[in-house]
Amino acid sequence: MALAVGSIAGVTALATALIAADPEKRRAEQMKETGGDELEAVKKYFNTSGFERWNKIYGETDEVNKVQLDIRNGHAQTVEKVLKWVDEEGGVENVTVCDAGCGTGSLAIPLALRGASVSASDISSAMAGEAERRYTAAVSAGAKAPATAPVFEAKDLESCSGKYNTVTCLDVMIHYPQDKVDDMISHLAGLADDRLIISFAPYTVQYALLKRIGELFPGPSKATRAYLHAESDVEATLKRCGFEVVKREMTATSFYFSRLLEAKRVRAA
Repeated sequence: MALAVGSIAGVTALATALIAADPEKRRAEQMKETGGDELEAVKKYFNTSGFERWNKIYGETDEVNKVQLDIRNGHAQTVEKVLKWVDEEGGVENVTVCDAGCGTGSLAIPLALRGASVSASDISSAMAGEAERRYTAAVSAGAKAPATAPVFEAKDLESCSGKYNTVTCLDVMIHYPQDKVDDMISHLAGLADDRLIISFAPYTVQYALLKRIGELFPGPSKATRAYLHAESDVEATLKRCGFEVVKREMTATSFYFSRLLEAKRVRAA
């Protein structure tokens, strides 16, 4: 099949053609092992082959391919944008932060080293354990430890509890469908006294096309679904929860694309 993709019409035509080759059969087979439970499928993935893949991507090893290195750089850019925001808004010293879906600690660790009181969690015990190891290594190497040491726990996002000045959740929602993401945002909003910072892969025709191409040629360690979310849907959920988007950024590399939003709780006049 030869298609020239030089316009939106061309992209749409190619996307339509690829939809005809929908990989739902492969997805259904992946879900059989967990009885169709999306959370369990994600948990299993990030405790096994997913941990090996993403630990390398979020690490410093040279044992990554071109795509993985691109994703590493894209994620790092998103983290830097968050840190720039919090620094511009007065820093996070003595601020309570819940980092839900902390992965290997790429955001939780620098927030803690800036003096925040961090509660970091991940659905994967392997990920949470690696984040704690990296924090300990950073302090052992000379980084100044915060007054309150961060807590790293293995728990799913919905199990996070308490109240925090700031709640963050980066690059997690791509693993879940929209109805699940609505519930996630609502839960996170309930934990945040003031600020909620989230990122997600935004839905556009072009990104949907790139995602479909990636699904048709999966690597052996790409075992979870990837979902794109319309920014308008995410913002509508935030609004229903009493939050207003005050900042937004887009990070787009060759293989990584993430919309970053900061939302503040709307206070009564």
